[in-house]
Amino acid sequence: MNLKKMVGYKAAEFVEEGMTVGLGTGSTAYYMVEAIGKRVNEEGLNIVGVTTSHRTTEQASELGIPLKNIDEVDHIDVTIDGADEISDDFQGIKGGGGAHLFEKVVANLSKEVIWIVDESKLVSKLGVFPLPVEVVEFGKGQLFRLFYDKGMKPQFRKKDNGEDYLTDSGNYIIDLQLDRIENPHELAQWLDSLTGVVEHGLFLDTVTKVIVGTEEGPVVKEVER
Repeated sequence: MNLKKMVGYKAAEFVEEGMTVGLGTGSTAYYMVEAIGKRVNEEGLNIVGVTTSHRTTEQASELGIPLKNIDEVDHIDVTIDGADEISDDFQGIKGGGGAHLFEKVVANLSKEVIWIVDESKLVSKLGVFPLPVEVVEFGKGQLFRLFYDKGMKPQFRKKDNGEDYLTDSGNYIIDLQLDRIENPHELAQWLDSLTGVVEHGLFLDTVTKVIVGTEEGPVVKEVER
């Protein structure tokens, strides 16, 4: 059973006629975009998509989903995206696919945010998954040293061929291996204060619904904010 496909297709059921929909990025979001594309083509569903990466833009365009740029809309009804970790209190880490800057901009404009994951992404406390920090080129080594001195085990993200990984905005990613984040809000505030940090992968007080893929089927968890 493909749990990613299961939750992706389940999430597409929450998209309604006339909505502006944030389309996430990643291996699970791929199936959600696929399912929405099927509804557009088979049901004549009339929606507008706002994408969170070049990859999703390409996929959605090929499927015939009408798209608008983030600056062409004044709100987004629902954003559906994956997550790399979700804690018991529904805080999250995203950015394993390097799209967390665009994903956060889109999520912040959304009335509702749905995360789609399999059971392996659920944790009691965040931190086992490396926390991505997107940084500009100038001074990136200074930030790396700062993180190193604080025991955060930083690593510059690399592509499979060993070259530096660059985001869609042309920035670098430093992944922090923190193991356990006791106070994510405090950490987010500190990272936000660092000059040269563009964005980080802590998504806090954001999600309104989580759809979890299990062997018994998708489980929908409502989150009160």
